Amino acid sequence: MNQLLNIDMAMVDWARAQFALTAIYHWLFVPLTLGLAVVMGIMETLYYRTGKEFWKQTAKFWQRLFGINFAMGVATGIILEFEFGTNWSNYSYLVGDIFGAPLAVEGIVAFFMESTFVAVMFFGWNKVSKGFHLASTWLTGLGATISAWWILVANSWMQYPVGQSFNPETVRNEMTSFADVALSPVAVDKFVHTVLSAWVLGAVFVVGVSSWYLLKKRHTEFATKSLRLGAIFGLISSALLMLSGHHSAYTVAQTQPMKLAAMEALYKGGTDQPLTIIAGINPFQQPDYEQADEPPLKLAVPYALSFLATNDMNGYVPGIRDILDGYTKADGTVEPSLEEKIERGQQAITALQEYRKAKADGASDSIVNCELSIINSNMPYFGYGYVQERSQVVPYIPVCFYAFRVMVGGGCLFVLLFIIMLWKPKAWAQWLSLLCIPVAYIVSEAGWLVAEFGRQPWTIQDMLPTWVGVSELGSSAVMTTFLLFLVLFTALLAVEISIMCRAIKAGPNPAEMKNEK
Repeated sequence: MNQLLNIDMAMVDWARAQFALTAIYHWLFVPLTLGLAVVMGIMETLYYRTGKEFWKQTAKFWQRLFGINFAMGVATGIILEFEFGTNWSNYSYLVGDIFGAPLAVEGIVAFFMESTFVAVMFFGWNKVSKGFHLASTWLTGLGATISAWWILVANSWMQYPVGQSFNPETVRNEMTSFADVALSPVAVDKFVHTVLSAWVLGAVFVVGVSSWYLLKKRHTEFATKSLRLGAIFGLISSALLMLSGHHSAYTVAQTQPMKLAAMEALYKGGTDQPLTIIAGINPFQQPDYEQADEPPLKLAVPYALSFLATNDMNGYVPGIRDILDGYTKADGTVEPSLEEKIERGQQAITALQEYRKAKADGASDSIVNCELSIINSNMPYFGYGYVQERSQVVPYIPVCFYAFRVMVGGGCLFVLLFIIMLWKPKAWAQWLSLLCIPVAYIVSEAGWLVAEFGRQPWTIQDMLPTWVGVSELGSSAVMTTFLLFLVLFTALLAVEISIMCRAIKAGPNPAEMKNEK
């Protein structure tokens, strides 16, 4: 099948690597933007209510760090959108009308909203009223959050394609309901969970930077109050994050069972399934999921996975082999085996070719309608028509397994950190909070690794494998731009870290914080 499509698999690998590189670097900037947006809004609200110059300068300090980070996020985000056209033109042609809609709304509404009010926030001090400036600060953060909403809507649609239908005349998927796309359960869960995780990262950053000042015995009141506010904000966000995590796991179980099975290294499912805490998974080799029933050295919490996936302690959770072989769902419907899906996908592809040939040759309506009926009945499995073997639809289990545990384990660590910093922020805890800043970024990236590796090999779940969505380019061209982007993004990251460190070292303006006591 790959030969018939004339696909350069090296091109697929380099296109995926380039997009992953850009997304990873972009996501280094986004969560801090979302997290600091709330922190600086709270700080300025305190200034508005108390009139104390201390809170104004505190807000201005965190806004300065927000601005540095915000600029870098915009630069990397724009490149991501261009890559859809350059490296993934088949994907863009097939679903551009659907996928492009939320991105267009993001650019027209959210980005312009951010751009407008961020200028007032930075340059409007003493030029506009306190109330209007406060509103501008919150609206800047709201704009960034709305921007995240529309981007996550686009990403969620790739995970759970709804509100669309296939048009055999144009060979494109077309939107049938914008509301279904924008408000799908996957989009809502992903947005809530992602934004809350960004708030936690922002809180860890504020607590860590404040701890540095306390260790240096500089700006102690500023640091103490910022640390306390950051820890409270982080603790509340973490509690909400846990609730959203449970609901996200339930949604994944219903819409992407293979992703959940890979996250758990669950080879053979069943009822009363435990949630694995840790197991002996070789990080450099795909496990033998066709033979083994469970990974070695497994330590698990009884019944917990069944509860996460079904809201029932005794619920049935399919494993990787169950999904490949076919199984009966809780509602009694039968999920076909992979071989059946491949056969039906190939029927849809063949029928599409025959339909277009019949239309071109002026065949009778009965022949055209017969082919159309075959297309419609088999369209849910269209993407499987390009699959050749079972291993192609199983994500790389070690990455999914360990990234999920890094994400959950890091979240638990941050809850403990926030509690300690509210209780007794001793010197050792302050050093711990500093070390947690890079850990927070690793945890945040791990969450995206789970989301994106877990849906492989699909560019669009069940509809378009990655090797069908790429552009017809030479792999050398994409490899060259990959290396250029690697150098560019690394330089941008180094510049941002340098500027941020200098801004933190300079600290809030001590001359203007006379009324801090």
